[in-house]
Amino acid sequence: MADFDRKVHWENIYQTKDFKEVSWYQARPHTSIDFIRQSGLPLNAGIIDVGGGDSLLVDHLLDMGYSNLTVLDISEAALDRARKRLGPKAESVKWIVADVGSFVAEEVYELWHDRAAFHFLTDEQDIAHYVRNAAKAIAPGGIMVLGTFSDQGPTRCSGIEIRQYSGEALAKRFEEDFEKQSCTTLDHSTPSGKIQNFTFCSFRRKG
Repeated sequence: MADFDRKVHWENIYQTKDFKEVSWYQARPHTSIDFIRQSGLPLNAGIIDVGGGDSLLVDHLLDMGYSNLTVLDISEAALDRARKRLGPKAESVKWIVADVGSFVAEEVYELWHDRAAFHFLTDEQDIAHYVRNAAKAIAPGGIMVLGTFSDQGPTRCSGIEIRQYSGEALAKRFEEDFEKQSCTTLDHSTPSGKIQNFTFCSFRRKG
């Protein structure tokens, strides 16, 4: 798949599928919200949702009072859909169109959230870049929340191969700059009724 174009692939998905049809749809992303709450960060803390697409997480965080939010996704169509859904509220969110495999953060965040973007990176160069960039983008003492397919979960998603991770494997990937705080596994039920097992972990940036 040397000629595979990630951006074209995801633009096509978001232009042809309703947001409630995609496998990762959640009416309320309880696990992500719980991890963010447990961080204890103030409502004005800088939070970035990496690979957020048109997820409803940003809606819930705004309703909870968080005021310094950024959503990043490779698909401009996905972010356009989220902006239209939010209406005037979208003006208070920063929107970044970028590929997580090559994105270079220009700001420092107190919390980095990623549900199901990191596991799409299968090339070691892309993975290494992501790890370095997260370390650069998260303030010392800041939090990273990662959700990936577990080693008991799917091996493909949206027609693409993914890389599975256990909590131990994620901790190993990020051990140079991050200390693992907690990990859990959970089942996500897709709109079609399939069950996907996830690993969710929170890490604290060293330093």
